[in-house]
Amino acid sequence: MKKKIRVVQYGVGPIGASIVKLMRQKQALVMTGAIDKDTEKAGRDLGELVAAEDAPWGIPVSADPAEVLSHPTDVVVHSTSSSLTDVASQLMECLEAGACVVSTCEELSYPFRKYPELAAKLDEAARESGVTLLGTGVNPGFVMDKLVLGLSAACQRVEHAKAVRIVDAAKRRLPLQKKIGAGLSVEDFQQRVVEGRVKHVGLPESVAMLSDGLGLDVDTITETVEAVVATDTIRTEFLEVQPGQVAGIHQIARGIARGVEKVYLELKMYVGAPEGSDTIHLTGEPNLSLVIPGGTHGDLATAAVAVNVIPALLAAPAGLRTARDLPFCFFPPLAPP
Repeated sequence: MKKKIRVVQYGVGPIGASIVKLMRQKQALVMTGAIDKDTEKAGRDLGELVAAEDAPWGIPVSADPAEVLSHPTDVVVHSTSSSLTDVASQLMECLEAGACVVSTCEELSYPFRKYPELAAKLDEAARESGVTLLGTGVNPGFVMDKLVLGLSAACQRVEHAKAVRIVDAAKRRLPLQKKIGAGLSVEDFQQRVVEGRVKHVGLPESVAMLSDGLGLDVDTITETVEAVVATDTIRTEFLEVQPGQVAGIHQIARGIARGVEKVYLELKMYVGAPEGSDTIHLTGEPNLSLVIPGGTHGDLATAAVAVNVIPALLAAPAGLRTARDLPFCFFPPLAPP
């Protein structure tokens, strides 16, 4: 029998907690540590922190990454921030410790256009340590890019790719509701969009991945973020939105090649949205469409994608990889080490 895969969780927020509980179900994995710099979390038992039924686990959460990473680690599952510049030093520390890393950082999903120098630096660090680095999740990382590329396998030619995602944010966690501006005035929303504090991160990265994967040669990527304004009072588990306040976002990213639209990604994410759905349309030979009624649950799917990819991550060539590069498949709970 092979040794179990030693995993460390970096970041124990809502997504990190979901990831941890899912990893606990995998026979092939053994949790060896957890990192979170929040002083209210450091020192607590990981199982108790994530409210696991079988807690305590005897795994303390540490605020010291160097101490945790000084112990043999095969994979770090990283979930701390959407901004690549904010997490780059965290990723480098993991890579230099000789651990493969799968991160839910949206800007890491396909960083080559926005951060070419930083992407090259991370790739070099991973190669030097002989490990693999991957940014993935549900969106980006699956619904609006990986799934589109998978559907294209049945096409002889693709001229245009379109994906539309509708999400009722009332069913999601509080940090996401705040991230899309729920409860803000329209004026505050617009100011925070300008400051980059309100939006869904990752649509331009998905456009770039589709352009390269489908050979669409996109030279310009545009993005717009507009407010969805509530017409009725909407109450979620965490907050209340009054008529006239912002319920969420309507975000569109386009990929243009020599003046012609080649990629169209549209996200409607707001509290009180109608039943969710994920829809993909490929124009080419043949034309293909795919609809997921109800949509893909973002929180559950993000944890699933991050954990299910671990075997493929360990088998992949060293360096910075993307969802486009790796085969995604289910990681059975009873899969042997």
